[in-house]
Parts: sequence; C-alpha cells; structure tokens
Amino acid sequence: MIKYNLFCKNCKNTFDSWFSSSKEYAKLKRHNHINCHECGSLDVEKSLMAPSIISSKVKKAESLKNNKYIKVKNKIKEYQNFVKQNFHYVGDNFAYEARSIHYDNKKNEKGIYGSASKKDIEELKEEGIQTEVIPWIRENDS
Repeated sequence: MIKYNLFCKNCKNTFDSWFSSSKEYAKLKRHNHINCHECGSLDVEKSLMAPSIISSKVKKAESLKNNKYIKVKNKIKEYQNFVKQNFHYVGDNFAYEARSIHYDNKKNEKGIYGSASKKDIEELKEEGIQTEVIPWIRENDS
C-alpha cells in the first residue's frame, strides 16, 4: 500500500488517498478514475511528499503521548467511579429527572447522572437547570 497526497488543480483542494501500488495509481489516473471529492474534477495530481521515517525521537514522543493518554484516561475513570458512588444513575431519563428535581423542588440525598441529547442539555440550560457534561469511557472501551 502507498499513500499519496493529491492536489486538485481546479478547486485547489488537497487530500490523501491510498493505492495498492504506484502502478495502480498510474493505471487509475490513465483511465480517469481519480477525481476530486470536492468538485469532481479529474484534474488531480500528486503533491510532493516526504518519506515517513520513524526516529528514536519520534518513538519517544509517541511513547510520551501514549503515556499522557493513559493518565488522562485513568483520571476520567477516577471521576466516573466518584460519580457512580455518589450520584444516582437515571439512564436516558436524565432530562426528565432533572426537571422533576428542579420544578418540584425535590431534595434528593444524591445528585443524578445519566444520558441526555445535546438538544436536551441546551433546553435544560435555557430553563435555568444547571447540568454538566463530562467525558465518559465505557468499561469495554480500551
């Protein structure tokens, strides 16, 4: 497999595309099967490319990046555990339950957490009901 940076001479769009080989690219180009996904033009050419060389600095940077990712993920899991232990899960009924607490002046021993659509969150905010959105990692996600 080979990846080429392509450039549309018509709309100046740049994009990447994968080909099984350089010969396959040439064949597809010759038969007018390569076009710009923005404007549909067949006037597409390869851009200059630099080979991708992985150095020890790059490997070290990737390792640090992965380490930071793991730290952030672990911190999110800590927050999740705190929320699970200290709040009541209401599932997809979050918007309904939040309104019930707000308008009926219900005093729960625990706060609530659950799922709500972006639209529901915006509507709650417009009604003066304070909510927070936090990142959530499902247990089966790696």
